[in-house]
Amino acid sequence: MEWYQILAVISAFLCITLLTTKLVNLIKLGLPKELSQPSGSVKDGIVYSFTGAMSPKAKESAYMHMPTYFAGIVYHIGTFTSLFMFPVILLLSDILESLPQIIIYLVAGGLAISAISGAGILIKRLITDKLRYFSSADDYISNFLTTAIQAVTALIIISAIPPVLYYITAAAFFIWLPLGKTKHLLYFFFARIHLGYFYGRRGTWPVSKKN
Repeated sequence: MEWYQILAVISAFLCITLLTTKLVNLIKLGLPKELSQPSGSVKDGIVYSFTGAMSPKAKESAYMHMPTYFAGIVYHIGTFTSLFMFPVILLLSDILESLPQIIIYLVAGGLAISAISGAGILIKRLITDKLRYFSSADDYISNFLTTAIQAVTALIIISAIPPVLYYITAAAFFIWLPLGKTKHLLYFFFARIHLGYFYGRRGTWPVSKKN
């Protein structure tokens, strides 16, 4: 194993360790303590939190900016695909090379589209006054590294870049992931559960048709 691969593996291990620690702490916190009598279904509220509440119709920030909304979906799919591909590229390169070229290029093409989506979101943040006003360095670094890992993953699987560039980028991404806003990869699910619990228990979610 080359030094840059070892660096990426160590970074991934540290990333998993930090995220696991955060996960354990979140689980220990548990659900909010409620004293009032429930007037709705917690289960239905949580299901709605991950379904109907995520619809662009339910989010003003989404239905007023549909291109960005769909770019964000593609971008997040690309992020999870890149994470999945890391152990494949590291440990199963022989299997990867034996796959039909059409599959390799489809995956690379999908990742290229997701990386372009991420770059577009970054450019929008840079040129839009309102977005730039409340953006921090974390926003830019998180977007840049997430876009970069998608781009280099697309390029490495078609052998368009040297491995050292891929693994150094992966190492930087893994180091930043549990430290920056990229850690919402973990917090997102707990936040949706808490929202579903809170509004479901009160009968606010799911939103009834009469409302």
